[in-house]
Amino acid sequence: MEPSTKPLVPAFRPLQDALSPLAEPMVRIATGLLLMPHGAQKLFGWFGGSGVDASGNFFITVYSLPAYTATIAGLIEFFGGLLLVLGLVTRIAAGFVTGMMAFIVIVVHWPHGFFWYDSGFEYPLLWGILALSFLIRGGGGYSIDRALGVEI
Repeated sequence: MEPSTKPLVPAFRPLQDALSPLAEPMVRIATGLLLMPHGAQKLFGWFGGSGVDASGNFFITVYSLPAYTATIAGLIEFFGGLLLVLGLVTRIAAGFVTGMMAFIVIVVHWPHGFFWYDSGFEYPLLWGILALSFLIRGGGGYSIDRALGVEI
């Protein structure tokens, strides 16, 4: 927070100042952690998922996409999410997530409209925008990239 900016509740200023450096890493870590289970469902059948073969068949049947796209999506969600959590090669991981989400928005969900409850694109659009922000800014504080001194 800039010194000239007044908080709404001045008594909260010390708390805001203390937590401010954690805001961006918190969003990066949450983004990665929330992507990983989707990949784990497709790749490993965890969390009620169906695994690689059944996910591939689902992609063929429902989306008319090749079966291997389920594996690619699972790899990007799981390992891209893990790399975001760690802040390791953050821009590369975020680039893959951004690209995948753009594809998903346009090819899979666009015809259904905006709202997620109608299979619309709002949810993957949000993930894509979050990933795009890390593609632009890098891993930031509390990332392995920062610790290594290289924002890849």
